[in-house]
Amino acid sequence: MDNDGIELSDEEEITAQTVLRTLQNAWQNERLAPEILPHQNDMVECMLGQIQHMERNINKLPKTDFRASIHKMELNRIKFIICNYLKTRLYKIEKYCISILNDEKQRLESGTNYLTHSEYKYAQEYLLNMENHLKTTALNQVPGNMQTFDLNKLVIYPNLQSHVFLKANETVTGIVLEDLSGDQDEEIDLEEGSQHILQYKPIADLVKNGKVQLV
Repeated sequence: MDNDGIELSDEEEITAQTVLRTLQNAWQNERLAPEILPHQNDMVECMLGQIQHMERNINKLPKTDFRASIHKMELNRIKFIICNYLKTRLYKIEKYCISILNDEKQRLESGTNYLTHSEYKYAQEYLLNMENHLKTTALNQVPGNMQTFDLNKLVIYPNLQSHVFLKANETVTGIVLEDLSGDQDEEIDLEEGSQHILQYKPIADLVKNGKVQLV
């Protein structure tokens, strides 16, 4: 892959290789985390621009040039990562639509939104279509006094108590593991490079700030 600099802002410039590595980590975390994670839309947009640049360079090579085949394979791999990353996020949006929207409304007020504008709009439209479908196929077939329902009764939450594999990118101290039996919580430290199987909830923020990587 070319290592051309990609400008993200007036102060920050990173290489295409760094963008790809960041996007790969985001993809892996998104696939393995039970909840939807903060979007990495800047990385996606940068990588899409780099793909176009690479495709132009490949088209300049003779068809018999072995490098063209290698570069095309790499391009297909990158495209798969981006597509699967976005599909995974859409799957979570559809599955946990109501809870995600409820949380996102609060995040928007503080400017810490997890969804892109397009994802947020998609979630709203998905919920509206689901509500209309329920009304058309079910509620309209029952007496008028039974045609009201609370959408929040249909909410599905991600299981934050599920266990995940993780690798510590740096040393982290003072992680409190909740004892589900209610006896006694446990406090542990993670050494840089160490691998663990832990409940997701205590390390959720560490995933989001890059201190641990799901594997």
